[in-house]
Amino acid sequence: MGDITIPERINRLPELARNLWWAWHPEGRNLFRQLDYPLWRWSSHNPVQQLSEVKQEEFIKAASDPEFLAIYDKALTTFDADMNIGNKWFKRTYGDVLDGPIAYFSMEFALHNSLPIYAGGLGVLAGDLCKEASDLGVPMIAVGFMYPQGYFHQTISPKGWQMEEYRKLDFTLAPITRIYAEDGSPCLAEVILKNRTLHIGAWLVHLGNVKLYLLDTGLPQNSPEDRELSNRLYTADKEHRLQQEMLLGIGGVRVLRSLGIYPSIWHANEGHTSFMMVERLVEYIKSGKTFDDAMDEVRKRTIFTTHTPVPAGHDIFDPSLIVSYFRHYRPLPGLNRRSLLKLGCANPEDPFNMTVLALKTAGNSNAVSKLHGEVTRHMWKDLWPDQPESQVPIISITNGVHVPTWIAPEMRDLFNKYLGEDWLHHQDDPSTWDHVDNIPAEELWNCHQQLKRKMFHIILERAQLRWANAGATPQQILAMGSLLDHDTLTIGFIRRFAEYKRPALIFQDIERLNRMVNSDLRPVQFIFAGKSHPADIPSKMLLQQVHSIARDRNFQGRIAFLEDYDIRLARYLVQGIDVWLNVPRRTREASGTSGMKSCLNGGLHLSVPDGWWFEAHNGVNGWAIGKTEPVEDPRNEDIDDAASLYNLLENEVIPLFYQRDRNDLPRDWTDMMKRSIRTNAPVYSARRMVKQYCDLMYLPAARA
Repeated sequence: MGDITIPERINRLPELARNLWWAWHPEGRNLFRQLDYPLWRWSSHNPVQQLSEVKQEEFIKAASDPEFLAIYDKALTTFDADMNIGNKWFKRTYGDVLDGPIAYFSMEFALHNSLPIYAGGLGVLAGDLCKEASDLGVPMIAVGFMYPQGYFHQTISPKGWQMEEYRKLDFTLAPITRIYAEDGSPCLAEVILKNRTLHIGAWLVHLGNVKLYLLDTGLPQNSPEDRELSNRLYTADKEHRLQQEMLLGIGGVRVLRSLGIYPSIWHANEGHTSFMMVERLVEYIKSGKTFDDAMDEVRKRTIFTTHTPVPAGHDIFDPSLIVSYFRHYRPLPGLNRRSLLKLGCANPEDPFNMTVLALKTAGNSNAVSKLHGEVTRHMWKDLWPDQPESQVPIISITNGVHVPTWIAPEMRDLFNKYLGEDWLHHQDDPSTWDHVDNIPAEELWNCHQQLKRKMFHIILERAQLRWANAGATPQQILAMGSLLDHDTLTIGFIRRFAEYKRPALIFQDIERLNRMVNSDLRPVQFIFAGKSHPADIPSKMLLQQVHSIARDRNFQGRIAFLEDYDIRLARYLVQGIDVWLNVPRRTREASGTSGMKSCLNGGLHLSVPDGWWFEAHNGVNGWAIGKTEPVEDPRNEDIDDAASLYNLLENEVIPLFYQRDRNDLPRDWTDMMKRSIRTNAPVYSARRMVKQYCDLMYLPAARA
């Protein structure tokens, strides 16, 4: 901010800007919006960047404006009250049962678009869990990576090919703070990688009451190669991935120790983080415990969550690579080459598997939906050969979404009016949502229409910017949704592009689709968005296929592919889409959460009965595509599901949407919206999820 001085009356603006609490509290967002709305929009709702551009006279003006000061005082009063964890749910329910915080390790966190350190659903889940932990007063800290280049920005070439662009984050404009050691050095810990020492720093992110520590190797003490180790998320190179996972697991523990943080519970989110257990095992052995006693201590305090329902999705490494990187650990009693490799192998001839390592070293493990629990117990039953499959010790805690983050302000106001001003405090109580039936159909529909208009405005704005700044072709602008129509039934396929998610399933019968899309009386339009992993060529080819159809004039601009899908665009899409489409191969979707966000905002879910929808669909709160049972032949599965999808669209979804009363109101559609909100919102909230983690995982571990 240079030489600018913020008047004392409003001098807590920077403090609030650097705590992402504002990202899910209307009071905080409204404060920065009122300070300087053009800068708020220009900064993509990043108050740190916004404050860097506000002129001195604007601060002086704000400090003497009674209207702004009232908003400022309200935001700070709410913020201070929220930071007081004494009256929070966890404290009221459990008191001081923990002798230290819960440490939550994850490879990625999706928090806000100002901090692009996430790739997809795993990061969104991690971010939502941490925000809800703050809301409930759960004593949690988190550990992840400060990726200077994050995940890539996506552009689509004129021929439909995904191109990746990596942009370096300006640390001075992000809601982060560098942490320094007592001697003033940015180096907090060290990890040996083969024959060299890796120096590790960290950045602090405030998420309400939760502190997130992001590890960083971009330090002058490191070689140029090692400075780039933490640059990007999910690299394809195996050895680079192993180094990153050692940095996260081993380095993360050591950074916490250097800061004087001693967690009581350790939660590993997915197998990437599993070396955290190895480092703690080594700590116990160095303190004098035997290998078996040390392992018992690690297990008692460790929680592991797996999100991956297929063997190919788990990180594996060649045993020789593991041995070469961990040779400095082996002189410890009980930790030799054989015992180290045995921790990560189901069978002696297998490669080293990070999920196996986690399952063997965690005392409590869970899958992320009921169906995923069944799949996971079957997948790893050989690790417990003496147990029947149903008794394999992996429970299910279905994912949920952080309601304050994903609820549209307009929908929140509607719920305030009909559910009561304190509905958010009781969001996981199903009886709270019984009052949804009291919302007049006209008001619910008008609210949805308002959100839909906002979504189309953002889509058009992005297309215009692409045209102005990048010289896109007319076909590309067409594909970006510039001709989408507000009054047309809009179906969204919004998710990471991968083969098992079947983004091209809707194109199985192109003529049948064409008739639906181009109907004069009841047309349909589709919005696609999502990224393919840079190394996943088959999924990039699927994306190209979708984009080529979006450029096809025969579809009259009613099929769109939106470039560079991120968390900001996601908010508008989950709030404005009419129907959320999900068609993964059965048992391949561990849970999914995007459809939960859409249902919360009045969207209707049209999905294969997999992941969370397997347990959520009740026959009247959305639609289930195809059969519940898995189909052995993928080709037959595609044929059957495509036929079911077309039939549902033609015979149920489209007629229901366009069936109007004399006031042009789709009453049967709004009735289903109400049923969807009422049945899904309380159950698939992060509040229910975090409370279950406390009851079923954290507290039993603490009592052990």
